[in-house]
Amino acid sequence: MSETAQIHPVILCGGSGTRLWPLSRQSYPKQFTSLVGAQSLFQASVLRTKGPGFAAPVILTGEPFRFIVIEQLAAAHMQAAGVLIEPEGRNTAPAVLAAAKWLVARDPDALMLVAPSDHVIPDAEAFQAAVRAAAPRAEAGDLVTFGICPDRAETGYGWLEMAEGADATATSPQTLKRFVEKPDAGRARLMLEAGHFLWNAGIFLFSARAAIAAFEAHAPEMLAPVQAAIDGAEDDLGFTRLAAEPWATVPADSIDYAVMEHADNLAVMPFGAGWSDLGDWHAVWAEAGPDAAGNVVSKNATALDCSGSLLRSENEAQELVGIGLEDMIAVAMSDAVVIAPRAQSQRVKEAVAALKERGAKQATSFPVDHRPWGWFESLVVGDRFQVKRIVVKPGAALSLQSHHHRAEHWIVVQGTARVTVDDTVNLIGENKSVFIPLGAVHRLENPGKMDMVLIEVQTGSYLGEDDIIRYEDVYART
Repeated sequence: MSETAQIHPVILCGGSGTRLWPLSRQSYPKQFTSLVGAQSLFQASVLRTKGPGFAAPVILTGEPFRFIVIEQLAAAHMQAAGVLIEPEGRNTAPAVLAAAKWLVARDPDALMLVAPSDHVIPDAEAFQAAVRAAAPRAEAGDLVTFGICPDRAETGYGWLEMAEGADATATSPQTLKRFVEKPDAGRARLMLEAGHFLWNAGIFLFSARAAIAAFEAHAPEMLAPVQAAIDGAEDDLGFTRLAAEPWATVPADSIDYAVMEHADNLAVMPFGAGWSDLGDWHAVWAEAGPDAAGNVVSKNATALDCSGSLLRSENEAQELVGIGLEDMIAVAMSDAVVIAPRAQSQRVKEAVAALKERGAKQATSFPVDHRPWGWFESLVVGDRFQVKRIVVKPGAALSLQSHHHRAEHWIVVQGTARVTVDDTVNLIGENKSVFIPLGAVHRLENPGKMDMVLIEVQTGSYLGEDDIIRYEDVYART
């Protein structure tokens, strides 16, 4: 790696995995949760690329997650070089090409480290060392993928076959022969025994120029619409919002299928210092470090005569107790519980599909609804009324809005609220309340330096979140 070269992390943060339901849902996917350790997976992904030789990260995410990204970056004392908003998910290939186009316009010699935001790599120093070791091949124009040294005949991952004479334990990039699709159990055992196969981690290092050249050679149909989405992008509150119309015409494909499997300038960097994609609850159990009985038990859970089991409660007011369980998964939240044999934990996605089919909101919606200004949760829902807890961050403000079908009663229980009702603005302190009549134009703000918490009681004929007319919004929502 040359002394002047900088590696630009490109963090892909648009997924909405279902295999870790109920903790991971479409409205708040697993990368933003603290599954292993105190940090979220997204924060850990960003922090492991912080250090000498690494530039500030470029984040690609979706519209619903843009403010969560900024909030979690700030909590990790990190700042992004850019946050690109994808108008819709089109898989990883268009996202990588957009990042390459964005980077090459700012640094023609940029090296891109493309990484998912939801993987676990415990040894950040070893990962950085591997990236630096791979950098000379990337600078020379090769497309480098990272391969994980396998410890089992895994059928849930794609594999990488190294060229003859390559060393799976090497500390420098090796020649890659081909990508291998997810195998059946027999094929996976043969590859593990052969010793020259690695797991495909979905992590890549190449120059922005080499990436664009690879798309020109192997996926030219993506170039024009991605360039048009970049050219038509708009700056919005510090985000770069890609143009929606051309983006919708980009073929949806993965970087593996679109480019990597067709390229002849491939290299693989073996990595054996620990990695997991946390693809299901079995993987979370393994990564969390089971105790002597093989159990992983959270703060609000109790295991009696259990072995090989994961017991996890996400609600402080809810105790989860397992008795005599063997190799089981039990995960409880305030609105949903999943229980399954650990060996069948990948079938959770089937459960989510079944819930979607029934129209159950738990399939996609998190019980806590995160917004740019803070969050809220429903405490009680009844006929013509709903009770919510609303938390507004310091300096934040809800939109100026009105409702067709409901009135609202607000009771401040912590901090001070600045409340606008039509032409009247008042400061409402703790233990004070205010009434918002049906149809009144109103706004809630937190002028203080601590979280403001209030209880909202809604009454009316319809209480859905879509009963809202926005007149003004500091977060540019429509």
